[in-house]
Amino acid sequence: MKPDGTPRPAAAAACAPRTARYAQLLRQVYDAATARTLARQIARQVQAAACAGRRTPHRFSEDDVLLITYADTLLDGAVPPLKVLRGFYRRRLKDLVSMVHVLPFFPSTSDDGFAVADYRAVRDDLGGWAEVEALAGECALMVDAVINHASQGSAWFQGYLAGDPAFADFFISCPPHASLSRVVRPRPGPVLARFEDARGRARHVWATFSRDQLDLNYANPKVLLAVMEVLLDYVRHGARLIRLDAVAYLWKEPGTDCIHRPQTHALIKLMRAALEDAAADVLIVTETNVPHADNIAYFGAGDDEAHMVYNFALPPLIAHAILAGDASVLSAWAQTLAPPAGGQACFLNFTASHDGVGLRAVEGILSEAGCAMLARAAQAHGGAVSYRADGAGGEAVYELNCSYIDLLSAPDEADAVRLARMLAAQAVMLAMPGVPAMYIHSLLGSRNDLQRMRDHGHKRAINRSQLDVRALEDALADPGTFRGQLFAALARLLRVRRATAAFHPLGAFKVLALGAGVFAIRRHSPDGSQTVLALASVSPRAQSIDTGLSGQARDLLDGQSHDLAAVQLAPYGVCWLDITAA
Repeated sequence: MKPDGTPRPAAAAACAPRTARYAQLLRQVYDAATARTLARQIARQVQAAACAGRRTPHRFSEDDVLLITYADTLLDGAVPPLKVLRGFYRRRLKDLVSMVHVLPFFPSTSDDGFAVADYRAVRDDLGGWAEVEALAGECALMVDAVINHASQGSAWFQGYLAGDPAFADFFISCPPHASLSRVVRPRPGPVLARFEDARGRARHVWATFSRDQLDLNYANPKVLLAVMEVLLDYVRHGARLIRLDAVAYLWKEPGTDCIHRPQTHALIKLMRAALEDAAADVLIVTETNVPHADNIAYFGAGDDEAHMVYNFALPPLIAHAILAGDASVLSAWAQTLAPPAGGQACFLNFTASHDGVGLRAVEGILSEAGCAMLARAAQAHGGAVSYRADGAGGEAVYELNCSYIDLLSAPDEADAVRLARMLAAQAVMLAMPGVPAMYIHSLLGSRNDLQRMRDHGHKRAINRSQLDVRALEDALADPGTFRGQLFAALARLLRVRRATAAFHPLGAFKVLALGAGVFAIRRHSPDGSQTVLALASVSPRAQSIDTGLSGQARDLLDGQSHDLAAVQLAPYGVCWLDITAA
């Protein structure tokens, strides 16, 4: 690099192919001259951030399992929570999960971390970048990129209000009576939030999520450059997965619905290309809680946009199957799934996360009656329901706020039933094509935290408990506790899944119709060396399942042999049958 910051001739020549690729993508967003200039600037950012020694692209395998957790879910007195998490990972989780998603650990002003005040810092009470990097040395670390919006307390927004030229047009200001009726949002209430700038002028600023989460203006190229530097910084600190939070809303264009815009897809492709150039093992994960057909569009061509897309339809469909005792809707939907083209991308499957169980993804899949049944169950089981603007002046159910364990079972049901239903649900998720993700509170058997919801004043807090790690360890070691029983059973499922080649995320699959009371999926290893038939009962009654095959097959979970013409399933029972030779 020359003293003026421009690359030397050899470096410039090395940058040329990537610069051309970036420019091609950027021309879908900006005018040609701006695209060329931005491409050169981003290429220089990538060149400066290139991470030596991390140049091997990630290859998906059955060993890939993700844990979702807050940095401070586990506490141990004055010990930095990131250090506590790393210790618990070493003791309890290393043989169960290979990836860890640490939810936003940055200084924040609201929304449990998703109103980021400083993208480049770690919250003082959690530890520091050294602790983040230490965890990244133990596992594949996923970091949140909350880049649709920033906190009103951020230096970026305060600079914008102060009139600092460096932050001019970093955010989107509209006339207060602008016609924004077509804008799709996950929250009720107005699109614009009123602020006063340093000169006392009213600014009505775009706020897709809340007054404390102001949308960034990607029409300003300086915003893209600032965000790219943030993403590259996460890679420097060891991130191997970048989760693009709420990325569907990235590009705002009054007069449109402001969601899934072509510019948004082009920017995600640019981020993937640049981050892969900096460190080839980095994976892009898109978080787009939207109807299923829109969600899967973020796979792009299968090799140019998201490496993984959250499978948002799966949590409500599994819950519906178990609560209805009928897997027909789940099975019919799963039969329509097709692997993304290109063979380099897959779903991120899950049943629970730090948020609630969203229902947007099942619009057009699950009937209104089915959605209403789920909402009633969440409320009857001690949870709550959140709503969104429906675009017609009203509100619609957006998500169910309830621990997944409590969504599946009423408070007065026996723990044995609760345990069986939860295991059946997780067995379905683990058998699906793609990478499985387990929320820490599902793994640890946490129930609805009503006190935390009351204390924090928002519904999502019901599933975001903080646990004393020493008391937790005692409970997990006690086979008489629900936590101990569930953790041991899920640990067995996870170990078997990670050791079974047929569960490769990109392996072939076929969903079978073997009766309404069972979900059945046949999985094949990519090299054809193993075939597994995964069965999970959603019925409260014992069943005998005719698989259409003859002979005997061994259950990978308990080693028992089953007659394939009459597989016996207990209520909510699970079998993973090795049918390679059948």
